[in-house]
Amino acid sequence: MLQFARVYRTPLDGLTGIREMKLRSYELSKEEWKIAGQLAGVLDIFKQTTLFSSAQTPNLSKVIPAMDYIDKHVASGAVNAKYLPSIRASMLLGKQLLNKYYNMTDHSEVYQIAMVLDPKRKLDYFRSAGWEEEWIETACGIVEAEFDRGYTEICIGSDNDDESPSVSCVYLPQFSVELRLFIKS
Repeated sequence: MLQFARVYRTPLDGLTGIREMKLRSYELSKEEWKIAGQLAGVLDIFKQTTLFSSAQTPNLSKVIPAMDYIDKHVASGAVNAKYLPSIRASMLLGKQLLNKYYNMTDHSEVYQIAMVLDPKRKLDYFRSAGWEEEWIETACGIVEAEFDRGYTEICIGSDNDDESPSVSCVYLPQFSVELRLFIKS
């Protein structure tokens, strides 16, 4: 909407300037137009992120990178002197709200699991994003614990319960994990 208003500034100024229409109270000052211009640029990052998320199949492993992308933008903008103080203050408030939601991802293991199991991301995303090694180890530990909790005792094979399962082990060096598969022959 702000982009639209900026494009049509001249007609909007003309429309609000017509006394008979009683729209004078909606007329923007030069300072307000400047704020609108800067705000439109700042809000564009949210539009880009929304379009990115909407254009493709929703994917849980994209949540954290999207939040990192927004965080980087608002954090740098909040201290950038090119923005008016009101815009910088808004970006700081936006960063605080984003941090609140980002911290909520720590309370749900599915985000870390989705990131680690995503073939494009794995643990490399966390390292390239500058996560502390302790956080990376925690994410890896969450995946290992979930695997142990839900998958280590799964038996694959025939319906005949009399047969004893054979055990196959697979070592995954990227996770430092040994997978034990119980296979009924």
